[in-house]
Amino acid sequence: MIFDNDGVLVDSERLANTILADLLTEAGLPYTFDEAVRDFMGGSMVSMRQQAEVKLGAPLPADLEDRYHQRLFDGFARLQPVPGVREVLDQLDAEGITYCLASSGTHRRIHTALTAVGFWERFEGRIYSSEDVQHGKPAPDLFLYAASSMGVKPTDCVVVEDSPLGVAAANAAGMKVFGFAAMTAEEKLASADAIFHQMTALPALIRVA
Repeated sequence: MIFDNDGVLVDSERLANTILADLLTEAGLPYTFDEAVRDFMGGSMVSMRQQAEVKLGAPLPADLEDRYHQRLFDGFARLQPVPGVREVLDQLDAEGITYCLASSGTHRRIHTALTAVGFWERFEGRIYSSEDVQHGKPAPDLFLYAASSMGVKPTDCVVVEDSPLGVAAANAAGMKVFGFAAMTAEEKLASADAIFHQMTALPALIRVA
């Protein structure tokens, strides 16, 4: 099992996209929360900057990422796990199913988020970031790197993702993918092998994977 982090393990997407929309607006590129989710959710900050600068027609402030992460980490003090995911991880542990994390976030962001919700020890040594590969999602590189590092064939992996970019990356990697439609409209995850809305539904999907 390969888990995305933001929005799948930790309930951080609303906070993250609100902050991003605010910073882009401050930089002269008006953005709403919904537009940030639409355009950037699941992608890396490198990809975000590239897309936003094309729209703005000018460079974004050099310190935008630093200010984004500072506001984000300040908010992580109140961060919670996605409801039900702790029970899913307990079941995987009980059944001896191997799992890891592959996220577009930086290693620092992942570490801060997992520590805040008490998941760091569960994933330590099995964490893969877009910083580790040349091309982030929707390219397959990150998921293929995670599978190779875990010593597992791509065809034997199941990915849990909540963004269209992540689903596209899993498809490109030749992996089965379950789309978590808690914040994302079902139609945006249509290329997933299955779509679910609450973590309580994931164990049943795993059993038939």
